[in-house]
Amino acid sequence: MSNASTSLRGRDWISPSIAALISVIVNYGGTFILVFQAAKVAGLSPEMTASWIWSISIGVGITGIWLSFRYREPIITAWSTPGVAFLVSALAVTPYPEAIGAYLISALGFIALGLSGMFERFVGLIPSGIASGLLAGILLQFGISAFGGAQVDPLLVVILFAAYIVLRRFTSRYAIVGILAIGLVYLISTGKADFSTIRLAIASPVFVVPEFSLHATLGVALPLFIITLTGQYMPGMLVLRNDGFKTSANPILTVTGIGSLLAAPFGSHAFNVAAITAAICTGKDAHEDSKKRYIAGIVCGMFYIVVGIFGVTLAALFLILPATFIATLAGLALLGTIGGSLAGALTDPKGRETALITFLATAANVTLLGVGGAFWGLVAGLAAHLLIHGKWQSKRYRLGGRQHAEQKQ
Repeated sequence: MSNASTSLRGRDWISPSIAALISVIVNYGGTFILVFQAAKVAGLSPEMTASWIWSISIGVGITGIWLSFRYREPIITAWSTPGVAFLVSALAVTPYPEAIGAYLISALGFIALGLSGMFERFVGLIPSGIASGLLAGILLQFGISAFGGAQVDPLLVVILFAAYIVLRRFTSRYAIVGILAIGLVYLISTGKADFSTIRLAIASPVFVVPEFSLHATLGVALPLFIITLTGQYMPGMLVLRNDGFKTSANPILTVTGIGSLLAAPFGSHAFNVAAITAAICTGKDAHEDSKKRYIAGIVCGMFYIVVGIFGVTLAALFLILPATFIATLAGLALLGTIGGSLAGALTDPKGRETALITFLATAANVTLLGVGGAFWGLVAGLAAHLLIHGKWQSKRYRLGGRQHAEQKQ
């Protein structure tokens, strides 16, 4: 009995671990170049850049492991991608010690919001169809990119797509690990990815004494807080809800806020619950049993810690992988989630139109006032929902409450 149980537990780690590996590859390979761009704009030394990588990698690793283990759900944490995109321009006009002070203020804001419970109440008010439409809109570009890369490297995309279809037919559970292995073999054999120059070197954290100013508070802390909240926390929580996970946003905000606060003096700008890369780990491809998908969150955290320890070295390894490979791998890994989100958005005939509005507005990915498309898509969907259904729903609820009271009497 003991051996069978141990064997079963061993097999349970395979699919979640592969999902975690792909999630980490996509996160570093897809958006991490922004960190190097921001560091260059800020004039950071190689040591301080390595410290930034060390702090965000170790930080998201520890917070992700803790949250996933504590709540037994795949709560993947990551750095704020829209936040670092914003910093590419902000650090050009903000002294680095003042930026560090702004990171601390932003982190305190997340802790306060998590302790207040306000964010969780807001998430609970969002209709499920609109939540699904938002997620589908966010992920749509990744699905399109899975095939759009054919313009750059058609053979690579055809090989990965063909392998995915064949593997889904015969061994659905291991389709993603199969295309990952086949893609790497192709890249190495054709010389499109050369890992021979990679040398492991341990990163050392560099402490920066924070400075505080009104300019940095209004110009860095406030925008970073808003961008991270709307561009990461909101869709990240809806990813979890879409796959049936119910952990409150309050402890997630609080834990990641505390992590951001502790890591900020070493260069980290913000931790948050992941959205796009989390979707790779929260669906059925990670594990058929939703109760065992939290393993992906733990393994993700382990990978992040390893990358953090070796700093720029392993980050450079991920950057060696061609963008077409990363985009195709991510898109194919997210196909199931995109399909499930679209199906969820269109399930309720009465809410179908507002869910579709949310989906299209989000997919348009329009940035206004420095805030990304996910926020404006949600605003468009909720506004349409309130205008089309608001009065009718409130009247119905009042009538239902009155009828319930009369029956009770």
